Amino acid sequence: MSQPMYEARVPIHPRSVSGRFRNLKSGILVLAYGVFFLLPWLRWERETGPSQAVLFDIPARQFYLFDLVVYPQDIFWLAGLLMIAALLLFFVTGIAGRVFCGYFCFQTLWTDVYMFLERRIQGERPARIRLSNQPWNTEKLLKLGATHASWLLVAFATGLGFVLYWADAPTMVRDFFTGQAAGAAYITAGLLTLTTYTFAGLAREQVCTYMCPYARFQSVMFDRDTLIVSYDQARGEGAAGRGKPVRDLKTREARQQAGVGDCIDCGYCVQVCPTGIDIRNGLQIECIHCALCIDACDTIMDKQGWPRGLIRYTSESALEGKKTRFLKLKTVGYGLAILIVGGLLVASVLSRPALDANVSQVRQPLFVQMGDGSTQNSYEIALNNKTQHSLDLEIRVAGLEGAVLDLGRVEDIILEPSQRTTVLARVRYTASPGSPSRLPLEFEIVDREGSMEPLRIGSQLSLRP
Repeated sequence: MSQPMYEARVPIHPRSVSGRFRNLKSGILVLAYGVFFLLPWLRWERETGPSQAVLFDIPARQFYLFDLVVYPQDIFWLAGLLMIAALLLFFVTGIAGRVFCGYFCFQTLWTDVYMFLERRIQGERPARIRLSNQPWNTEKLLKLGATHASWLLVAFATGLGFVLYWADAPTMVRDFFTGQAAGAAYITAGLLTLTTYTFAGLAREQVCTYMCPYARFQSVMFDRDTLIVSYDQARGEGAAGRGKPVRDLKTREARQQAGVGDCIDCGYCVQVCPTGIDIRNGLQIECIHCALCIDACDTIMDKQGWPRGLIRYTSESALEGKKTRFLKLKTVGYGLAILIVGGLLVASVLSRPALDANVSQVRQPLFVQMGDGSTQNSYEIALNNKTQHSLDLEIRVAGLEGAVLDLGRVEDIILEPSQRTTVLARVRYTASPGSPSRLPLEFEIVDREGSMEPLRIGSQLSLRP
């Protein structure tokens, strides 16, 4: 017989559970959904520009984040944010394991909503298992159809919600449903609808187990002091292993005398796991640290009247009776790196100049010899007003005594908010005998109204090839 190339997916039907970690996950989910879906509708008053709080205006090449307007020249800010995100992931993983996956990852958040809808339509775990195993009939067709319809609705809302960040939200919704939106809007919404429906509805745990690389390299960031969701085997197994709470093993004292651990082998921790693993077998790559198994086990311990914590967040060192060390060289290093990169990013944002200016020398021709013996160089000065008010600019030449600036017919340079322009400037200079082939000079750009500090940009004047 031929060996199958892959293992067929076994459907997982997680059971619902209540507890402090489930409440925490639900709170984060509501917050995340609220931010994602409502943020494009938040209005924000500006002197100029759109009234949407967060808007990525690709045609105008401007990205509005509340009072901050980001331009393509500020792309290094994105690099800084990505560095902080990576360092923060390493920092948190080294301390508390894979908590990002369990609480904040989009895959987890959307899958939680999909499983909630599934439970509301099909019922709890036994009902879903029964529905999955029964032959096709009207009930199965209606319930599965309603489930997938609700999934597609959430997926479509996700795709449309993402599109709203790239245009004025009310206008985009109107244009989208009247067929007047740009083709890219329909393509983007369609792709996100398809991927959200597939990943959160059809693939689910397979995304976390097989597609996400984090599951594979997370062990590199773990050590014996990392907090992970762990089963206390010494307490749960005892000397004689687990045991059902039968007649002679109902009290904790009786179980301890018989050498039986506190685990009553109810399987509740396995039933609530969204990836279908048994945490009692140790940490596995499928574990996303959602801690639902902790809630399940605590519920059983409360019913038995026994102490909580048979399954808990703890470290390997703590399970061995040692002290968990959080202050480590690795932790301190990641923390300092986050503070340094974050501080540099904040400083860069706060110190960004009001005017972005760039001077480039015209190379063809490099210089022109004038009839009066002077040499003329041409420059293109690109100006970009990054403020929310107009700038009345004046350009001067500094650092080269005797240089004459000619801006042609340009008399006034007034830039409106977020406006860009390019000015052609000519500089004439009469060199003395023995002068070098190139001389340094500076262009000084000032605002006549004094709303910004004078800006100086260095360049050079070419006298000979």
